[in-house]
Amino acid sequence: MKRLLLHLFVSLSTSGLALGFIFFAASLTPSLMPRSFFVQGALSGIAAAAGYLFGVTFTCLWKYLELPMPVGRRLAGNIVVCGLGAILSVLVLWRTADWQNSIRDLWHMERVDTAEPFSVAFVAIVAFFIAVLIGRLFRLTCLFLSEWLSRFVPRRVSQVIGGILAIALFWSVVNGILLRAALHLADRSFQRVDALLEDGVPMPSDPAKTGSAASLVTWKGLGRQGRSFIASGPTAAEISDFWKTPAREPLRTYVGLNNAETIEERAKLALEEMKRQGAFERSLLVIIAPTGTGWIDPAAMDTLEYLHHGDVASVGLQYSYLASWLSLLVEPEYGSASARALFRDVYGYWTTLPRQKRPKLYLHGLSLGALNSQVSADIFDIVADPFQGALWSGPPFASRMWREVTAAREPQSPAWLPRFRDGSLIRFTSQTNQLSIPGASWGPIRIVYLQYASDAVTFFDPNSFYREPAWMRHPRGPDVSPSLRWFPALTMLQLLVDVAIATSAPMGFGHVYAPAHYIDGWIAVTDANIDAERVEALKRLFAQRSAPSGGND
Repeated sequence: MKRLLLHLFVSLSTSGLALGFIFFAASLTPSLMPRSFFVQGALSGIAAAAGYLFGVTFTCLWKYLELPMPVGRRLAGNIVVCGLGAILSVLVLWRTADWQNSIRDLWHMERVDTAEPFSVAFVAIVAFFIAVLIGRLFRLTCLFLSEWLSRFVPRRVSQVIGGILAIALFWSVVNGILLRAALHLADRSFQRVDALLEDGVPMPSDPAKTGSAASLVTWKGLGRQGRSFIASGPTAAEISDFWKTPAREPLRTYVGLNNAETIEERAKLALEEMKRQGAFERSLLVIIAPTGTGWIDPAAMDTLEYLHHGDVASVGLQYSYLASWLSLLVEPEYGSASARALFRDVYGYWTTLPRQKRPKLYLHGLSLGALNSQVSADIFDIVADPFQGALWSGPPFASRMWREVTAAREPQSPAWLPRFRDGSLIRFTSQTNQLSIPGASWGPIRIVYLQYASDAVTFFDPNSFYREPAWMRHPRGPDVSPSLRWFPALTMLQLLVDVAIATSAPMGFGHVYAPAHYIDGWIAVTDANIDAERVEALKRLFAQRSAPSGGND
């Protein structure tokens, strides 16, 4: 065993170990999200493996170019590098708690006394060696392919082609075959399981509600997210009690994956259900694109229904059971066809109604729902008869419209809170209301992006591999650590982990949007004229009843 461990240690690249320790140390610095010891350890282990890979690649390139190599024993070099690396690791692990607290202080979270350095180190070591083993399997694949190709082409050519083929093989197996097949299999499996699970939510007795005995949509087919959306939300009595005036019962329509076989059938079913309920007789109508799991943020719809005394109808169409960040990273266009179908059918019917009698039409989406909602309407199709506005929260980095608008922002405005042209069409806001722009007036369409500077789903940038993202420049967002630094390659890895844990943030930070911030957004989008004192009272009401609910994304 000792001889095997010694052989393994000697076989490690000295330059790879050096860069591995450097990457490990840098990975402990803060990014957008605070991390548990397990997340930090896994991130640091993978970061160390990435540094090791860069070191090995550099050495291989050096040898390939037949440049002189340093003379010396690898064992001694590895011992020296590990000794210096251990000292560096202890120093940065000692600072980790302070770095994590630099985020927690801004987010009003309880400070941590320790970052559990021993646990972080253990998880990191395990993750590092697993990654190295995978790397060696890749190397063996390269050698096998290049050896086979060397029968037909020169040795160096066979090495280059073998490397390219190995990359293509690993990428296609992991991403193109295994991962996508697993995702679609999981999606179908969750769909069947969800149809069988009982969540304890009773079927509505009110015939006006979706899923009731009188509904065109079966209660069981809605799935858990659909049943939750229909059964939750404020009642007319609760809204009336707040305003001390009569209110209407909000109308919510939802069609789940198990309610119909195809997207087109589900969209048509949703439209017919809306007609049955009288949704087009309300003052406001909202087309919602849910998150990947089919979840609709109650903070968004509850606040709108309160603001407009319940005179609101809304509709959502489920397209997946996968978490948004999985769909976003693997298949960003997932669900866009569903959003387009629902908008096409609802908008098509809406345009046939007399303009004086039909409801005002709005769009909404959170996270992947925001991405899909943005592409649901083609401007050339609606320019003659446009909808009234949209509130999109936590728009993902893959949102083309959001990227283009952010890139075209006024130069003096920061990337995390852009100001777009004269503010007549699109405005941005965050934790503090930024929607009142001096001298600006709204046009016929009002679009608001609600986004937090600490939301990695929005501000993940693949280009951070080789350049500093614009949102990291000063002035930074109020909820972003001043200790955050950009590192080539590593920052992208840190942000990728932040995307996966973004919904674990407390309310009002990361990817968990607070009702109070939706209230400001909806007031601007729907042009609601409400006394400032009543707005503050409504915010206090939701602050009292709110609890973090981002985990459904």
